[in-house]
Amino acid sequence: MNAFISGFSLGFSLILAIGAQNAFVLKQGIKKEHVFVICFVCALSDAILIFAGVSGFGYLVEQFPSLQNIAKFGGFAFLVVYGLKSFYTAWRMSHELKPQELPTPTLTKTILLTLAFTWLNPHVYLDTVILLGSVSTKFGDLAPLFGFGAMTSSFVFFFSLGYGARILTPIFDKAIAWKILEVLIGVIMLSLALMLLGL
Repeated sequence: MNAFISGFSLGFSLILAIGAQNAFVLKQGIKKEHVFVICFVCALSDAILIFAGVSGFGYLVEQFPSLQNIAKFGGFAFLVVYGLKSFYTAWRMSHELKPQELPTPTLTKTILLTLAFTWLNPHVYLDTVILLGSVSTKFGDLAPLFGFGAMTSSFVFFFSLGYGARILTPIFDKAIAWKILEVLIGVIMLSLALMLLGL
């Protein structure tokens, strides 16, 4: 049980900070758009990466550092485009516009966007594959239990974030709140993009 709790607590602490993926989940949770699918895709992606790390995939990444560079520049381009899109949305949105009047993206587009936020983020590989993978080796035969604890933390976190965001719905009845959120998300995206390149 100690291995499971250790995996859960470490995994939870690694995804707790507000990042591009979390900001996206929060925004969609407030808008109540495809919340279950988004949370499930995020958590399942984490589970796959954690499984890879605990199974020894971290060694492969260390042997081929070029994989991190590909993810770094791909993630940079994605974050810059999405960040600029958030600023554009904030600028174009009128104060009278209600969030529920905004067009809902298709399920396919939402899933692809969610996958991009996860798999184009180099930090997710460092956290799940390398860090959790290396820590799991300390538990020997109980490493799978450690990994299961980390996977569980992802499901708990993302579903809590996605559905807990509905508490903020009354605040976002005013379009000005959405303008502020879009600007904040834009700042987060561009800041993370610069951080990826070490700027």
